[in-house]
Amino acid sequence: MLNIDPRSSKPIYEQIIEQVKENIMKGILQPGDRLPSVREMSTLLTVNPNTVAKAYQELEREKAIETIRGKGTFIAQNYQPQRDKEKLQEVRDLLKKVVIESHYMGLGREEIMAMLVDIYRELEKR
Repeated sequence: MLNIDPRSSKPIYEQIIEQVKENIMKGILQPGDRLPSVREMSTLLTVNPNTVAKAYQELEREKAIETIRGKGTFIAQNYQPQRDKEKLQEVRDLLKKVVIESHYMGLGREEIMAMLVDIYRELEKR
């Protein structure tokens, strides 16, 4: 389900968050699907349970998942991506960095836009 790269500079809990969101976007995880418990997920990924708990807490805060006491953790039934200002600024900053890096690789606007469209299509495939 998830592939964690312990050598990545990205914290493991962020990798978990990103991959769960990606799997939701791709339709791999559907509303109502049960996620492994914190303990189960930490065993599957061979990471500290606190790391998984931190990722799950953030996903709950963003309303992507919900935990029902005694039943488990599930992909939210009515998940609607949140558009908070802080997250929007993060996305803008990331895109700016991509545009700058792409420019110095010799890529033009059309090539960057085409790549973005391709990535979006890839993530929307079900």
